[in-house]
Amino acid sequence: MVTRRRSGSRQRGQAAIEYVGVLTLLLVVALAVAQLGIAVYAAQQAGTAARAAARVASTEDQQGRAGAVARASMSSWLADGATVSTGAGAESVTVTVRVSIPALLPMFSFGSVEKSATMPSD
Repeated sequence: MVTRRRSGSRQRGQAAIEYVGVLTLLLVVALAVAQLGIAVYAAQQAGTAARAAARVASTEDQQGRAGAVARASMSSWLADGATVSTGAGAESVTVTVRVSIPALLPMFSFGSVEKSATMPSD
C-alpha cells in the first residue's frame, strides 16, 4: 500500500507541473496576440492621423494645423508620443505620422510605425 500512495502522490505532482507549464505557454501566446493587436491598432491610428492631417494641410493656409489635427484624430495614449512632419510640393501636400508601438512588457521594444498620406493642394 505504501507504493500506491507514493505513485499517486507523484502523479498529482506531475500533473501540477504539467499544468503550470501549459498555463505559462498559454499566457505567452495570449501576450503575443495582444501585442500584435496593439501594433496593428497603432498602425491604423497612424494612417488615420496622416490622412486627416493631409486633408487639412491641403487646404489654403492650414498647414500649421496639421500636427494638431493628427494628434486630435488619434487615441490620446498614442498621440502623446507621435511625431508629425509635413512636406509641401507644388501640387500636393504629404503628411507623415510616426507612432511608437507601446509594449505590454516594458523590457521589450517594438519600435514605431510610420504612415504617410498625400493630398492635392488647393
